[in-house]
Order: sequence, then C-alpha cells, then structure tokens
Amino acid sequence: MPTGVYVRKNAVGDRLKAGMAADHAADFAQWLRERRYTPLTIVERLRLLASWTHWARAESYTLAAIREAYAASFALITAGRCPRFRGDVNQDAVETAKLFIAYLEDRGVLACLPAKPVAPLVAEFAAWVREQLGLAETTLATYLGTITPFVDALGETPSAYDAATIRAYMTGRAKTVSVSRMKGISVGIRAFLRFLIATGRCRPGLDHAMPNVAGWRLASIPRFLPDADIARIIGACAGERRLRDRAIILLLVRLGLRASEVARLSFDDVDWRQGSIRLFGKGRREELLPLIQEIGDALLAYIERGRPALAVPSLFITEYAPLRPIDRITVKCLVKRALKRGGIESHYKGAHILRHSAATAMLRHGVSLTNVGTVLRHRSPVMTAHYAKVDIALLSVIAQPWPGRSPC
Repeated sequence: MPTGVYVRKNAVGDRLKAGMAADHAADFAQWLRERRYTPLTIVERLRLLASWTHWARAESYTLAAIREAYAASFALITAGRCPRFRGDVNQDAVETAKLFIAYLEDRGVLACLPAKPVAPLVAEFAAWVREQLGLAETTLATYLGTITPFVDALGETPSAYDAATIRAYMTGRAKTVSVSRMKGISVGIRAFLRFLIATGRCRPGLDHAMPNVAGWRLASIPRFLPDADIARIIGACAGERRLRDRAIILLLVRLGLRASEVARLSFDDVDWRQGSIRLFGKGRREELLPLIQEIGDALLAYIERGRPALAVPSLFITEYAPLRPIDRITVKCLVKRALKRGGIESHYKGAHILRHSAATAMLRHGVSLTNVGTVLRHRSPVMTAHYAKVDIALLSVIAQPWPGRSPC
C-alpha cells in the first residue's frame, strides 16, 4: 500500500488541520494503533487522508457529507478520469477515506447506514436451509446472491409463480452469464423452489419447470499440477516470513482441503495427541483426517513463531492490520502469490487446483480410488473416478465392458 512518495510532515499537518479530519486526526491514528497497524502504515494513512480531505475541501464537501465525497472520489477512480490537485485523489487515498468513514462510524461520530433489507421470503429460506440442509455460510451467501434477483423479478407471491415465468427468467439470465455461472444460478433457484414446495407456498412439481443448463457432467480433464511444480510452490513458501503460507499450502496439497475449510480451522480442530484434524465439510459433516508429520511441524512452527498474539480460536490470522481470522478469499490470494513466486505457469490460479493436484498425486503414487475419495470426502465415487482420467492405467479399474459385438 505505501507508495514511497512522501510530503513534509508540516505540510501533512497543515492539510489535516484545514480539512474535515481536523478534529479527528489524532484519535484516528490511535484507532489504527488499536487495530495493530504499524507506525509506518499509520504515517502513510495520515498522509493519504490529508490529501483526500484537501481535495474534498476544495470541492466544498463537509464532514456531514463525507459519504457523498467518498462516492464522488470513487467515481473519479473507477471512471479512469485524471483527478485534480496533482494526485490528491488516487486509489490508496480513496481506500483511506473509506477507512476513515469506518472510524467515524465506530466512534459514533457518523451514524451507520442501515443494512439493505432482505425480503422476508428470502430470510425464511436462509433459516430453513441452515436448519434442514446444514449449508455452510459461504454456500448460503452464493445461493442468496442468485435468489434475491429472482424474487425481485418474480415478486414475493410464490403462489403466482408458473412454469412459463420461471423459464422466461432463466432464459433471460442465460443470455448475460457464462455456462458455469448459469449452472450455479440454477442450483440456487431450484433449492429455493423446493423450499417453497416443502413449506406449501407453491404447487408441487414447479421445480421441474427449471430448464437444464447444457453441459456434460465430468467431461473435462481434471486440472492439476505435476509433482515438480508442487515442490516449487512449497519451496516458494520457505523462510520465517512465510510460516503461515507454508502451513496452508501443505494442507491444500497433502490433504486436499478446500479453501473455506482451511479458513475455518481452529485450535480445537487439531488433536495433537491423536494426530488428527477435524473438519466440517459440506452439509456440516464432521470428518477426521490424519495430521501427518510434515503438516504438524509446519503448524507448530507457525503457531510458535509466526502467528500474531490475537485471542481468537481461529488458527490462521491475517498478516497485516487489521488483524482478524482469514477467509477463503485470503487463501485463494495466498495460493496465487505462491504460484507467481514459484514461477508456475498455470491458467488456473485458485486454491482448488491444489486439491485436484493432491488427488492426482495420490493416484499416481498407488493410492486406490476408494482411499482418495475418503481423503477428499467425496459423497459419490463418481466424483473420485473423474481423477482416473489423468492415468490411462487407472481407467481399467472403472471401465465398463463394451456392450456391442466383438470386431471380426
């Protein structure tokens, strides 16, 4: 984030005193210190805040209209227009303005904006799937992102839904999104229709009105990295500065964990005496995986020498302020950076490619399809058999006899 371009301290102070942050600069700095920002980062944030408030003052914005000022400066950046005042408005300055607004809300100086109301029908669906299906919050958030536009378009009266309306909506969405995205939309809306049927809000069988999205199931070749590339990725996480990265990468490439599963790990999930890791996978199923020596050593190194002293049960913490438990996006970004450091050329740069790589590596080293499915926690053996495509010899295990006549 620091740009390396600094102005004189007295110039920063003069701008802060003249702008809308005049009465809050010192307390804002203390607020940043409470959130574990480093001294150099705090200095840089104050410089950026001084630049942004200087621009806002020139545009006649006051503290009461700070949200409008932020929206206007954000529009300048996203529109690609050259801001005035020789760079007082840039991406880092706008981000600092957003952080300053969060400070004002936290201190009670600025009233928090009310959250966007959720339709009662959508809220009931969320409560129902949590109780009945045990969906993870990340999956539920994806569902709600597809269901909310559906309800906005068709209304909150499910008894008025019919096959023609549903198909017209799905056909319209298909024109604006990719095939893979459309499949995700179909899954979410179909689950919503089944909720409506189960609770007696619409007639049975309406979920069958959903048109199928074209695409061959499991037709693609599994995406994976060879062993040499995996070794380079692990090597790219060497050193004291990357103890967290190494532990996470090993969990992904050795046990095939999902990004969300890594992010949710807590201290209670690691049983050091029994040598196991407890996971809550899809459907909140509790499952155990072995804590192999390599992963155990990496976790201990991170806990003892790399983890910030933050009193939360989550195992993995962000490296920079504000310190908080990581999420699945953090894991994906971590993998992307490790691939870049290792010089790995791959079209796919997310964390899931390491899960695929773990599965194919186990198969190539003689692990049976059944055991691979156990480690990956697949519900269906069909999903595990998909990985046999990477090895022609393994295809004989799942190949079916040809039903036709033998050639002459």
